This record gives sequence, structure tokens and C-alpha cells, in this order.
Amino acid sequence: MRHMKKAAGVAILATVALTMAACSSSGESGGGSDAAACAPSEGDVTLTFTSWIPGIEDAVAIWNDANPDIQVEVQTGPSGNAGTYQNFFNQLEAGNAPDLGQIEYDAIPNFRVQDGLEDLAACEDVVAAEDQFLDWTWGQVSLGTEDEVYGIPQDQGPMALFYRSDLFEQNNIPVPTTWEEYKSAAEQIRALGGYITNFSQSDINQFAGFVWQADGQWFQNDGNEWTVELTSDASETVADYWQDLIENDLVAVYPPWTDEWNNAYNSGEVWTWNSAVWGANSIASGAPDTAGKWSVAPAPQWAAGDAAAGNWGGSSIAVFKGTDHLYEAAKFALWLNTSEEALTSLNETAAIYPATKAGLELPVLQEGVEFYGGQKIYDVFAEAAGQVNPDFVWGPTMTQTYADVSDGFKAAIAGDGTLADALADGQEKTIAALEAQSIPVAK
Repeated sequence: MRHMKKAAGVAILATVALTMAACSSSGESGGGSDAAACAPSEGDVTLTFTSWIPGIEDAVAIWNDANPDIQVEVQTGPSGNAGTYQNFFNQLEAGNAPDLGQIEYDAIPNFRVQDGLEDLAACEDVVAAEDQFLDWTWGQVSLGTEDEVYGIPQDQGPMALFYRSDLFEQNNIPVPTTWEEYKSAAEQIRALGGYITNFSQSDINQFAGFVWQADGQWFQNDGNEWTVELTSDASETVADYWQDLIENDLVAVYPPWTDEWNNAYNSGEVWTWNSAVWGANSIASGAPDTAGKWSVAPAPQWAAGDAAAGNWGGSSIAVFKGTDHLYEAAKFALWLNTSEEALTSLNETAAIYPATKAGLELPVLQEGVEFYGGQKIYDVFAEAAGQVNPDFVWGPTMTQTYADVSDGFKAAIAGDGTLADALADGQEKTIAALEAQSIPVAK
């Protein structure tokens, strides 16, 4: 795997250089690169931690039982973009943020721009842990730099193809290995009255994963200014591909995570889902009547013989600015995301797919999964995890970018414009949002 630091270091560095010039990384506010800022606290410590991961209380309980001198109080809430991120920003402004919080990779630049995160490079144990993580996941939390770390990677979302193996076999349709074959299969499935997949109107993260797989970029930075590239060649290729399927009624367009969406999969109307590893639980819970009828295959490729995977999702545990217990917070975050007992617990309760190299070898991930006919589906995702382009860059206004592109996608599905139009409009609005925050943008 190519290393992220060479390419992305320059790309993300300006998040700090351009917007945080007045903020030191020398240990002010309790963080930064000063090792003294990561010294143990005196006496017993209680940390506050906010997350939306189901069952994370179980993992925290394991820690609390073993660490009576460092207790963690966990609070759960909605997912990041559903309200928790805004709560974090409000708490940071009010000076009462929790010690730790769940932050997805694509949101880290936004929090960094707002000077909301402690630099964990101040903690020697964090720096020493880098080799335990997949290179691209570490690049997401280090923002590609050599000497800064703004979170401990927790999970990842390598993408593959979930498919109804029984239906493909019964109808003698080969499982597609390229996107061209995928369209051919879509035509055959539509002739049978079904749809090959559902195109999401609102999960722009999924679409970004398709662009990621196609070796595209949405953001770049030369160290001085941001370039927004939502209309790059790769993005347009992906947009045109799905636009064609939509216009020819080859994909369903149900809003995701709805009863309609679940019923489409549970009834066999929709045959595949191009999704991340965590999608295994989504299908199992949303389509329970199809147990034993699903399998997982590598994602279709743009060219036969290629081996590239996109990523959809993944998050880190970050420490917020102002904590009085940087050392203890970092120690807990490392344990939560590297210890076998914590990773096993998180996988069992929330299907968390670890960001550590050793985590991919967890015994629980080596077993066949009953819902998928006993297939060892995590073998497919372990391979995909090593095929994710490490150079993909997120911008500092992703919540707004997602919302604007989603609005355009919904309009395109209704026949008003195209997916490419939505990306172009999203690009203009993203540039405007960056400029409104005085973040330099390339003209």
C-alpha cells in the first residue's frame, strides 16, 4: 500500500497553516506536541466520552472494571451529522466539551479548522502506536502530516458487493466483476422485474466511496490554498455511470434506511448493495427473511483486472481541546481501538471493523457468518482494506458539502437536472462556504 504521508501531507497541511496560524501546537490549552502536556494527572480521574456506537457501553465497562483510577463516563447520542457534531461545536464554544468524542474521518478537518482537537502527538504512546494501524487510516487522523495526530483510528469501511447469490445462480447471471458487467446484470435483472441495487439520494458518503475507488479526489491543497474538485474526471465518470442507470430505470431510488428500502431488499426486489463492511449488519437487520441467501464479492472494477476499493465510513476517537486529562484520555482511546478485548466487544455489539492490522485477524472475524450462508465474508473486506487509495482527502466543510450534493441528487432523481449538475452546484456552494470562513480557495 502506498503511504499517505507523501501525497497527503502537503494536501492537508494547509488546514493548519492557513486557518490556525494563530494557534500554537506547542502545548497550549493542554495539547500540542509538548510531551509535558501529556503527563499523568494526580489522583483518580473521570473522563467523559460521547459516542453513537451501539453497545459501546459494554467496551467501556471492561475498561472501567480494570482501571478503577481512570473511569470513563460514556454518553450516547445520534450519529455525528444527525446532531452530535453540532453539539460538540456548541460545547467547545461554551467550554464544556467532553474529554473524548467519536469523530468520523471526513469530519476531522472541520474540527481541526475550528481548533477543537488536542494534538495527540504530545503523547509518546500514541506516536509509538502508528505502525499498528493501516497506513491510510493513520493518514486520516494525522491529516497526512509527519508530526500531528488528531484522533485514534477506530474503524474503517472498505467497500465490496453484497449480492443475492441465490437469485444470481437461479437466473444464470454471472456475478459482475466490472462496472460494465454490473450494468449488463442490471439490464437482465430489470427484465425479470427486479433492480440490481438502490441508488441513494442522500448517502453522499457512498458516492464519495465510488469516486475514491475510481482514484478521484474531491479536495486538494498545495500548502497555500484549497482546490475543490467535485467535478473531477473521476467524479464525472461515476456520475455519468449512475445517471445512465437512473434514466433507464435500472436502479431503484428508495430513500435509504426507510421501510421502503428494507422491504425492497427483504422481498428480493433489489439484488445487490455496493456497501461497506458495516453493511453486513444493515442487510441482516433490514432483510431478515433473506437469511442464508446473501454473499459478498469484491467491488466491481472500472477495468478488468484492477484491484481497487473505495471506503465508506470509518471514525476515530478524538480528544477535545481543553481537557485536563490528555494522558488518560489518550490511554483510554488507544486501549479502546487496539486491545483485542475492546475490538471484539465492539465487533460483537456494533460490527465495528477495526482500523488496526492485528484487528483484521481477530478470531471473531475469521468465522463464517450464518446470514451469509456461512461465508467468511470478512476475508473479502480484509483484502479490500488493503486496496483503498491512501491519498483521498476530505475538505473542512463536509457536512455542508454532503447536504448540498444530496439536494442536487434528489432533484436529479426527480428529473430536475443530473448528478453531474448536482456535483457542479455542490462545488460552487462548497467554495462559497470556504470563502465565508476565510479559508483560501484556488481560483
